[in-house]
Amino acid sequence: MNRYFADLSELPDPEDAQRAFKATDSPCVAVCSTLFDDICRGCGRTAMEVANWVFMSEEEKRDVWVRIKAQGYPRRNN
Repeated sequence: MNRYFADLSELPDPEDAQRAFKATDSPCVAVCSTLFDDICRGCGRTAMEVANWVFMSEEEKRDVWVRIKAQGYPRRNN
């Protein structure tokens, strides 16, 4: 194998990868701005939602997802 190219043979089929994603997975897109902004410019969550994500119930996470998707989040290019 050429050291400049990754071995992509181990990646799941697109259908399997889509099934692996859950709606309650974190919406983080690594464009964080919760230090100085009320709402993160990347994912659209509040600082409290970001900090407490791992403690939230599946229903609470779904509610956040519904709100941020309606507001046009998550965004990668701000």
